Amino acid sequence: MRASPFVTLAITVAIQSLVSAAVLVVPVLAPVIGPVYGVGAETLGAYVALVYCGAMIGSLMAGEWVTRLGAIRASQLGMVLSASGLLLSLLGWLPLVVAGALLIGIGYGPITPASSHLLVKTTPARRMSLVFSIKQTGVPLGGVLAGVVAPWLLEWVGWRGALAGFALASLLCTVLSQGLRRELDADRKPLHRAASGKLRAPLKLIFSQRSLVLLALASLTFSAVQLSVSAYTVTYLHDSLGYTLVLAGLMLSIAQVAGVVGRILWGWCADRLGSAISTLAVLAIAMALSCWALAALPAGSHQVLLGLVLFALGAGAIGWNGVYLAEVARQAPPGQAGMATAGTLTCTFLGVVLGPPVFGLVVSLTGSYRIAFFLIAVPALLAGVLLYAQRRHFRLPGQAAGR
Repeated sequence: MRASPFVTLAITVAIQSLVSAAVLVVPVLAPVIGPVYGVGAETLGAYVALVYCGAMIGSLMAGEWVTRLGAIRASQLGMVLSASGLLLSLLGWLPLVVAGALLIGIGYGPITPASSHLLVKTTPARRMSLVFSIKQTGVPLGGVLAGVVAPWLLEWVGWRGALAGFALASLLCTVLSQGLRRELDADRKPLHRAASGKLRAPLKLIFSQRSLVLLALASLTFSAVQLSVSAYTVTYLHDSLGYTLVLAGLMLSIAQVAGVVGRILWGWCADRLGSAISTLAVLAIAMALSCWALAALPAGSHQVLLGLVLFALGAGAIGWNGVYLAEVARQAPPGQAGMATAGTLTCTFLGVVLGPPVFGLVVSLTGSYRIAFFLIAVPALLAGVLLYAQRRHFRLPGQAAGR
């Protein structure tokens, strides 16, 4: 198989979709899996935090993996680790679920830096936001897979069969991607050896440049909203608003589909307007307003109204990533897009680690998902305002790098 730009984009989308689904399948099935392990739905935040603690580790290691193994091999390793984490989670012992969450996260960590390494070499600057946004549709597509397929598999083969099915899909994609490795990993350096200091290099890079620090800070708050929505929406709709688990999963899928549409639309808008920062500021406002709308819905709201609110929420809270990652690549020094992506993603994943547990804590303290949905959006709104206020510090499309 020849690794054309289209094929390269397609395989990165497929890999991102499957690893993203692996992250979300346990939270989607939490109302069924939780009682098996004797834990409540509020522990979802702790599970998501474990996954993204692993993702922070995987992200910091990504630069070395991509350099030495190649971007495709690093992605394959990530898929194998994620599949292994799912298989551990179905064995019926809670410590193995903890270990499985960490493995899923470590596997998730290198996926985006590896894809950025592949795409930045073939993408014109004027189309970078759009191409990166198309690639990042893999995240909400993974959410659609988890939201629709997991409840269906639950009814057909049980929750253990559902986890095994998602693990098998990742392993199959690992095998299929092997045909592209020779060409896409031609720039790997197999004799390269990692040094402990190099694991800190991604963070050192982003903290040396104000624009990257601002993007990393905004992504921390945005990701806290995104993963709280992905992890808690089904439980909120089921426990607080009285919808069935299947319908609640379908509604989450609407938000994920909106995220797919939003990522492409916002990427096109950012390229068209020539200002990714202004686009991100608008998205911060959109995700805050839609979070507050979801929190305000009364129990028994009409399904059409619920679907519209979740579509708006998904377009904003799940649609920002491609514009953000393209801007990181644009602001990175020449040849260091993968390294800058790894560093900023560490902060992104920190938002995921902090956001859902804080969301769960608010629910535990107040007994209200509504209050939690309202509060989680406030920092994201403030970060968007800060980005826009500091927009003069960002390099424009086509502008040469300078320090």
